Amino acid sequence: MASARTHIAFVAGVAAGVGASRAWRSPAGSFARMSGSSIAAPHAAPWITDFLNAGFYRRAPDDRAVDDLRLALCILTTRWYRLGGRRLLGPDVVPFHAAFGRRRLGDARSPRGTLDREQLLEGASRLLGDWFPAAYADDERRGWGIAFATAADKAAYDPDVRMRLARLGPLAPAGESGGETIFHTYPPVEMPSADAVIGALAKPETWPDYASAIGRFTPLRAGGLAGQTFEIEVAAGTEAGRPVFQRGYVTITRAASNEDPDDLRAYVDDVNDGLARSGEQPAVSEGADPIFAFDLTCHEGHFMGRGNNRLLLYQQDGRTLVRAAGTWEKMPWHIAGAYAMAGREAQHAFWGQGEIEQLSMLHQIAKRLRAG
Repeated sequence: MASARTHIAFVAGVAAGVGASRAWRSPAGSFARMSGSSIAAPHAAPWITDFLNAGFYRRAPDDRAVDDLRLALCILTTRWYRLGGRRLLGPDVVPFHAAFGRRRLGDARSPRGTLDREQLLEGASRLLGDWFPAAYADDERRGWGIAFATAADKAAYDPDVRMRLARLGPLAPAGESGGETIFHTYPPVEMPSADAVIGALAKPETWPDYASAIGRFTPLRAGGLAGQTFEIEVAAGTEAGRPVFQRGYVTITRAASNEDPDDLRAYVDDVNDGLARSGEQPAVSEGADPIFAFDLTCHEGHFMGRGNNRLLLYQQDGRTLVRAAGTWEKMPWHIAGAYAMAGREAQHAFWGQGEIEQLSMLHQIAKRLRAG
């Protein structure tokens, strides 16, 4: 969903130095091809970004609600699915404009160029059908970032329809290429209960419901957490109302729980040892009780390079906490530059650093679980 102009300029710059075909096969070329979402062609990026701007990013900061962004994303994803799972294209702007365009001219409800929640739902009814608003609000008819007309339609959904569009390279864990490895952890986020967290995370189809203003996870396989693969979409430049989107893929390669306390303790000790070597505090402090943890291993082409991220659920002093801890190799030049300019702060905020609720997926999980 990144600007098509930015995307083309980036690739052209690489090609000027080493030849177009070679650049497109290079790691930098692979990184450029991972801009935007798998469900949209590059030439659809301008109108898709404009739609997301109208529904969220261009609205005044005090008027932004993350669930309105999730609603806008759901409208796009539902439209993609109902078109047979083919990528959204440039000409697909025409029905979107017919459904939403006039409402963006400005009225008493929303400033010119923006759409409020009611206008998003009204437009979705025109674009998709009168069933959409109720389906979006119904947990039994919403999943994988899609609203389904009936619960039976949801049950019939095959995530492979999106997996076929993914650029899923080989797994690329940290530490296997011989490069320097860096560990980092983030502040813990308090949750209402361990059972609620496990119940939520064990249903990957609900993960898009926890999307933040700068990122979301969409599962690409049927089933639960074991071996699940996610497409991650992240956004930079959101503060200026000019979001640029990049995607990557991760797979859950290991999980440990207190059903096997020795295995869980070995997992936590291994993470804590790596953090200590990087001068970081432990992910799970001494005296805390670990409950559940898993690894999200990057695939080649990930916007952070080779790495693993982990979520660890534990209890300490009567509180239930979730903490993220990452392991990354030194980034190649084409990733390091982008990360330094826009990615580092977004990465930290997404996993809870700074406690900005709209930016953090973990805070969005906690908020949703508290709301019941």
